[in-house]
Amino acid sequence: MNNLYMNKRFQALAIPLLSVILGVIVGAILMLSFGYDPVAGYVAMFRGALSNPFYIGQTLRMAAPLIVIGLGFAVANTAGFFNIGLSGQVLMGWFASIVVAQTLPDLPKFILLPLAIIAGMIAGAIWAGIAGVLRAYFDTSEVIVTIMLNHISYHTVNHIIRTYLVEVGDSTQRIGENASMRIPFLTSITNNSTLHIGIFIAIVMVFIISIFMNRTTFGFELRSVGLNADAAEYSGMNAKKNIVMAMLISGALAGLGGTMEGLGNFQNIFVQGGIPQIGFDGMGVALLGGSSPIGILFSSLLFSIMKTGGTTMPLAAGTPNEIVDIVIALIIFFVGANYIIRLLLSKLQKTEKKEVA
Repeated sequence: MNNLYMNKRFQALAIPLLSVILGVIVGAILMLSFGYDPVAGYVAMFRGALSNPFYIGQTLRMAAPLIVIGLGFAVANTAGFFNIGLSGQVLMGWFASIVVAQTLPDLPKFILLPLAIIAGMIAGAIWAGIAGVLRAYFDTSEVIVTIMLNHISYHTVNHIIRTYLVEVGDSTQRIGENASMRIPFLTSITNNSTLHIGIFIAIVMVFIISIFMNRTTFGFELRSVGLNADAAEYSGMNAKKNIVMAMLISGALAGLGGTMEGLGNFQNIFVQGGIPQIGFDGMGVALLGGSSPIGILFSSLLFSIMKTGGTTMPLAAGTPNEIVDIVIALIIFFVGANYIIRLLLSKLQKTEKKEVA
């Protein structure tokens, strides 16, 4: 038992779990300090996310893009690359998928839908690949490059929408049925929610990325490059190629998340009021999940429950839904400041040793 608290597998589970618990507790303290009932607030949150088929459908719909975006961050992070440009890659994937869907509306669904999805993934991959090439061959800072690419994609897409895609207003026409990810069966069983087949694609991608990262030679090389690029290069691995490939895969997954927003959720694209927040949420999902595909699956569901249920908190409990964003930020803070949790675990170990002695 003495070594349990320092066991890496135990910590991999304990740190995210304790981060969530601490975030919820501090969030409750904040609610109390502003005169709100935390129990009523959290109950309203869970009811607003899981109390009926419609809310469950909305929760799963929100989870779908978060899963694949989180997987995208995890792949890059495994290779030692901090891909903070997920939002820009999401937006490029969203944009490309809508352009294909509206350019070729008469194609049959079994051709048009996969084509639009692939176009979105390619767009995301290319956008991330720019940063990957600059990092691999010119040793630029991926954080700075991807932040700038976020802003470039945001302003470029908004300009194209206003100038070329719409004549009146700030949003394009809705895509045709042949390009939509929604299917009548899912809509009917969830009381007309916006749930779409993206949730199934996301779950499949969890298993594909898990096998890819843990059971393939290329996945081993990515982990090796992430641990020590120089040692990997010395052992015969092509570190530069692996960095670029990791970013291409990362961007493709983020672009896939963008296609889910365009073809599944909104069914069009519009002038953005800011860089899409979902990219940063996907990053938070990956951090909470410890960059593990299965961990990302569960953390995305948690984020979705909080995000979806949070919208009902003002009406059901009088609690502002900004509290949800504060709780999420606190959870990510405790994940990032995991040394605090490691310190607590270390204290527990020392206490246990004294009791045994």
